[in-house]
Amino acid sequence: MRKIVALPTLFFIGLTQAGALDKNEARSIFKEMIEHNTVIHNGTAALVTAIDKRLRGAGFGDTEIQRGGVDEKHQNIVFRLKGKGKQAPILFIAHLDVVEALASDWSMDPFSFIEKDGYFYGRGTSDVKDEGSNLIYNMMRLKREGFVPSRDIIVALTDAEEVGEEFNGINWLLNTHPDWIKAEYVLNLDGGGGEIKNGVRRALDVQTSEKTYRVYEITASDKGGHSSLPTRENAIHRLARGLAKLDAYEFPIRLNETTRAYFTQMASLSEGADRDAMLAFSKNERDANAIKQLTANTYYNALLRTTCVPTLISGGHSENALPQKATVTIQCRLLPDDSTDAVRQMLADIVADPALDVKQVGTNRPSPASPLRDDVMSAIKDTAKKHFPGAVILPVMTTGASDGTFLRAAGIPVYGVSAEFEDVDDGRAHGRDERLPVNSYYDAIAYTYDLIKRLSRD
Repeated sequence: MRKIVALPTLFFIGLTQAGALDKNEARSIFKEMIEHNTVIHNGTAALVTAIDKRLRGAGFGDTEIQRGGVDEKHQNIVFRLKGKGKQAPILFIAHLDVVEALASDWSMDPFSFIEKDGYFYGRGTSDVKDEGSNLIYNMMRLKREGFVPSRDIIVALTDAEEVGEEFNGINWLLNTHPDWIKAEYVLNLDGGGGEIKNGVRRALDVQTSEKTYRVYEITASDKGGHSSLPTRENAIHRLARGLAKLDAYEFPIRLNETTRAYFTQMASLSEGADRDAMLAFSKNERDANAIKQLTANTYYNALLRTTCVPTLISGGHSENALPQKATVTIQCRLLPDDSTDAVRQMLADIVADPALDVKQVGTNRPSPASPLRDDVMSAIKDTAKKHFPGAVILPVMTTGASDGTFLRAAGIPVYGVSAEFEDVDDGRAHGRDERLPVNSYYDAIAYTYDLIKRLSRD
């Protein structure tokens, strides 16, 4: 869910307010993060120990650092800069784990930190060890400077964001040590990020909501029999008829505060038919021509409605026997205010066959959209104006999920505030030769430093 930037180095000259930023130390932290291989089977314990050592070297003590996790291998670290108690704490999060990367798939060692041609290379450089390094560096810097915020600033660097709930660090913290991360709201550096188009930093996305995913299974059952005596009750045929109905169905369009603001703002960044459609849609959300234009784009379509799609299918037990069972897996990406039970019932209504069993797989975890709070959005806008002049602040709802879903489900507003800019045509997170422009890393550190102070000033 992270973003990178492909932009000529000269573009950044004069934009970063370097101040006391120690690029050598910031680079050293980033290097250490990348060169700890934290794929799920390795865990994060060794990296957490290294982070703990750095923090203590900067003056953080036992009362300011907590560690723990699902087991000894899968560890999380939470640390805080104690404030004056004038406001409730705020929490910054990023994850320490990375997806697998095979050396045979890369043109270099994915777990070596390599600086080349204006980029930092390595697994996690853009998802999301860049932002974990950013938070470590800035908290150490603020501690050394003697900065006392109006409120506690908490940072949680966690494991297993990439692999689900079993080892997930945020989920573990909420269930076992909610007091460690108790906060008024959360700033997620694994969300949001900058957009670059044609070499111009056009927008800074602020993620304020996420679609959640839920899996359903639709099963057709029959007594079966010999294949030489086919019937209309064939389980595979019955399932296919239901899937044809699902394919023809479109879930209703529904906007929330975030997506309504997104399309209004995005019109100023778009061209041609898309721009015209967004302008028309902003005036009339039932404009049929605007809806047709926008939903032709798979991304815009996903922002406008819940989507359900078949992803796996199985059936039958022998080539010469009528199938006794056929099952399809349906993955749905739900709008934040959608009920999983309501979607299950809707799927049953769509296939419209009482002989098809529709069931939900897994438990329900709603994740309501976070409000566009004036204090948070103003701080982001003010800080961005200083560091990224001309970039439009764009509230976004992501079509995938991050650790923010756990926190929103727990009733804590979450804002994705990464300041790493990405060329929209060159995203490499989770992919081959993942990289991050050198200047993008340092610019994001400078931005985050100012944002922390802006959100915690008297």
